[in-house]
Amino acid sequence: MASISHLNQFPCKALSVTQLTSKPATFAPNSVKIGPKRIGKSWIRAEEFVRERSSFRVRAVNDDELSPEKEEGPYGASVAVAEEEEKPVEPSEIDRLKKALVDSFYGTDRGLRATSETRAEIVELITQLEAKNPTPAPTEALALLNGKWILAYTSFAGLFPLLSRGTLPLVKVEEISQTIDSENFTVQNSVQFAGPLATTSISTNAKFEVRSPKRVQIKFDEGIIGTPQLTDSIVIPENVEFLGQKIDLTPFKGLITSVQETASSVVKTISSQPPVKFSISNRNAESWLLTTYLDEELRISRGDAGSVFVLIKEGSSLLTP
Repeated sequence: MASISHLNQFPCKALSVTQLTSKPATFAPNSVKIGPKRIGKSWIRAEEFVRERSSFRVRAVNDDELSPEKEEGPYGASVAVAEEEEKPVEPSEIDRLKKALVDSFYGTDRGLRATSETRAEIVELITQLEAKNPTPAPTEALALLNGKWILAYTSFAGLFPLLSRGTLPLVKVEEISQTIDSENFTVQNSVQFAGPLATTSISTNAKFEVRSPKRVQIKFDEGIIGTPQLTDSIVIPENVEFLGQKIDLTPFKGLITSVQETASSVVKTISSQPPVKFSISNRNAESWLLTTYLDEELRISRGDAGSVFVLIKEGSSLLTP
C-alpha cells in the first residue's frame, strides 16, 4: 500500500483524500496512464502523478540549410544573425611616424634645402622612431639589412657639394643608393647623374665588419666611374634656370642640335668602353656606421660627427610620393 507521505515529493496543490483503495494500480509495460481530471498543472489518479512539461523538437540539419544570414533557433524558428563588417586596419604608431617622417622630406632635396625648422621636425620624428626600433640588434638581422637602399635624407655635410651639382643646368642627381650584400659583407655606395644626353654613375666598393649589435666598420677599397649610357630620347628645354635667372634657349636650338649630334656620337663611343676603376687607399677610406632603426622598408643610421642618414628599401611604397 502506498504511503501518503510520498505525495510530498511532487509540487502539487493540496488535495483532500477521503479514501484510498488498497488495491494497487496495474499498468501495462512501457505504458503511461493519464487520468481525466486535472488539478492546476498536475494530473492525478490513484497515486499516479504525472507533471506536465514543455515539449522540444530536435531536428538534424545540413550546413547548406542554414544561410549566412540566418540560423536555426531553439524552437525551430529562424534567427537573424548580424554580419559584423570588417573594420579597416588602423595604422600603427610606427607606421604613422614613418609616413610623417617621409612627408617631411618633401622639397628638401635629400636634406640640401631643408630649413632649420624642417630639420628640427625631422630630428624629432627620427628620435621617436629610434625609441620604437623593432630591431634592437640590426647586425644580427643581416637579412633585413640586405638589399638596395635609396637615400631619402641626410644631414651629412660632406654630401652637400655632391647634391649641389644637381642645381647645375641640364644636370641632376638622379639617385643616391647603398647596396648591402650581407653574405659577402660588402657595401656599394652609388650616385647616379642624369643629363640631356646620357646618364652615368660614380660608385665606391667597401667591406664591412660587425663590431657590435648596432655598429659596423666600413673600409672602402675601390672607386668606379660608370660608363655613360645614352638616353633613349633627348629633349632640349626651351629655357633653363641658372643662378636664379631663366635663360632662353630658343635662339640657340640650331647650334644645340648640331652639338647634340656630335655629343651623341661621342657618348656612343664612350659607352662601348668598360667603366673606369681606381683604388682608394688614404686614411679617410674608413668609417663606421651605427644603425639605430631598422625594419623591412626603412633604415636610420648615424655616422661620424653625428650625421644621420634615412634610407628606404627599393620597391617600398614609401618611395611613392
